[in-house]
Amino acid sequence: MEITMAHGSGGRASAELMARVFGKYFRNDILDRMEDSAVLEACGKIAFSTDSFVVSPPVFAGGDIGKLSICGTVNDLLMMGAVPEYIACGFILEEGLDIALLEKVVESMANTANEAGVKIVAGDTKVVEGRGGLYINTSGLGRIPEGRNVSAANIKDGDIVLLSGNLGDHHACVLSARMGIRSSIKSDCACLGDITKALFEGGVCVSAMRDVTRGGIGTVLNELAEASGCGIELDESEIPISSEVKGFCSILGLDPLYMGNEGKMVAFVPQQDAEKALALVKSTGNGKNAAAIGKAVKGKGVVIKTRLGGTRIVDVLQGEGLPRIC
Repeated sequence: MEITMAHGSGGRASAELMARVFGKYFRNDILDRMEDSAVLEACGKIAFSTDSFVVSPPVFAGGDIGKLSICGTVNDLLMMGAVPEYIACGFILEEGLDIALLEKVVESMANTANEAGVKIVAGDTKVVEGRGGLYINTSGLGRIPEGRNVSAANIKDGDIVLLSGNLGDHHACVLSARMGIRSSIKSDCACLGDITKALFEGGVCVSAMRDVTRGGIGTVLNELAEASGCGIELDESEIPISSEVKGFCSILGLDPLYMGNEGKMVAFVPQQDAEKALALVKSTGNGKNAAAIGKAVKGKGVVIKTRLGGTRIVDVLQGEGLPRIC
């Protein structure tokens, strides 16, 4: 068996690779939880996460690989209820890379880190033969305030699923650039600290959160359903998607449920807190298009009620999900 592009898609092939190779040798009680960040005991609870970024093109409408690398790791920490504090970054630079591009990316990382309130405290750089490519790994550390416990294991039957905004913007933006298609679509690349802060300071009891990246919301919700032991039922008519992305999907035959995002999240909250939580999310800059899109139910897996009144199964992403974003 050889590695294929599908193994980096975030779908079924990625999960099988994790189980067959990485999970086989790295297995421990922390990693086995398969959360966005590891929750550790070290002078109180901390969250630790790492991710690698390989997006092409490296600069796109609304962001670049530098901004993406900070947002991706910061959001993973935020999804565990942590307050992000420190970032370490590693660069793999291919020979021939334009130094002006590298400087633009590094400046973008610094600006994004400052906005997110995190410090870049360690790093490493390697140069390899190639064609001028650029790859970044970021690792992050955050503190979890006392009393916070955010985990997929907390999801209960009846919890409401909140989505922070329109799906598919990042995927459509990057794919448009890659294909040379003129479009007004911009990436949603953003740190989601304003949303998590609003929820926690607003006193909402958040069961679980997850940012919606590779594999799309379809894959992410399947992962949460499996980890929680609950089923998830979605309402297609409530899922926010911009008219531009709808048109883009129609032309290329894409399904927004499996499109990557870099500034969207789902949150599971008790039914009695749902109305308040949605209002808090919609009050933030990154959550103005938020919606309640479904609920946790008894059973397993994810299903969606279609606009036509039918019901279909939403499985994890199969094969390769383009474009590769992380």
